[in-house]
Amino acid sequence: MDHVAGYSEATERPRVAQVPLSHLSIEVGHFYMNDLSNGADRIRAQFRKIAPLIPAFTAAAQAEFGPRARVSTCFLIDDYFRHDTDPGEILGKLLGAAAECGMTIDYLAREAGCFEAPSGSSGDRRIPLAEMVAARIVAEPQEGSNGRRPPTAESGWLCNGRRASDDEPGQAMHRLPYEPPEEFGRREHSIFLDVQMWSKQTKKVNGRAEVHTKWSCPFLASIWQLLRLGMLRYDGEPIVDPQLWRPEDGWPPQWWEMPAVVKLNPQAKPFAAYRSLSLLPQRYLGIEHAVRVILDHIDLEEEVVEQIIARGGDEGVPVTVPRKVTERMSHYLLDGS
Repeated sequence: MDHVAGYSEATERPRVAQVPLSHLSIEVGHFYMNDLSNGADRIRAQFRKIAPLIPAFTAAAQAEFGPRARVSTCFLIDDYFRHDTDPGEILGKLLGAAAECGMTIDYLAREAGCFEAPSGSSGDRRIPLAEMVAARIVAEPQEGSNGRRPPTAESGWLCNGRRASDDEPGQAMHRLPYEPPEEFGRREHSIFLDVQMWSKQTKKVNGRAEVHTKWSCPFLASIWQLLRLGMLRYDGEPIVDPQLWRPEDGWPPQWWEMPAVVKLNPQAKPFAAYRSLSLLPQRYLGIEHAVRVILDHIDLEEEVVEQIIARGGDEGVPVTVPRKVTERMSHYLLDGS
């Protein structure tokens, strides 16, 4: 994997800018692009389940942080794996269904923006966000490893423990005893997970074969959580600056022409927040488990961590911000598929 040099060096560290923070960021559902392109019935059905939950979770935030608690809603569009769709058609269907169900989506984000975020006033500069986060992954060393399996930085695989011994060389010849996988920090029994964060694919470009990295859904979802929690900077500056969308402007013909995050509601509270809550169908449980494993292995910028902890303490009603980013995330799984 080609890493981008320079953003982790500490010779001349830029000042770490602050990002506006809400108390709670609520992700109001998720669909694969096929769901969004095949009628609106499934969209309405999911939004009808979610709409009454938003006031309930908002009230809970107000009970904890006071009546002026800041809560915003967001939705992530699956445009990384399916970018061959019409934004106007997809978003018209999505936002129309949300309005029918009485639900306000404050911010709309693109999954491809978690891979490469447009930057600058014209969006002509691209921040290699996925490579930047991948360079911060610290895999736990496995005792007794013989080096046969490539390291995480090469393989794209990350696990939460020790892998099984069934792939060790010479096992059949010497009848070595099988050792099952084991979760690091397990209680009585292990829940072992091995996550593929990216794969390598060969494509022809101008008649030449080039190797490209294809990022996995759990890895992009991990970056999505870090953006929602205000944890990422590039040269000290925020990665995304939500751009206000005006209905009279219409939608561009291609997804990549949109900002990484679009602000739909002019009165919305900030996009990033001290805490994130994701209201998702049960089929995303496996992905969210993988997200938590990935985030537990990312070495975040200490300055950013300290900054947000301090800001939480300065709130009118102090917010306790855990140092571990996964402790700032919560999920509500919807029944059905």
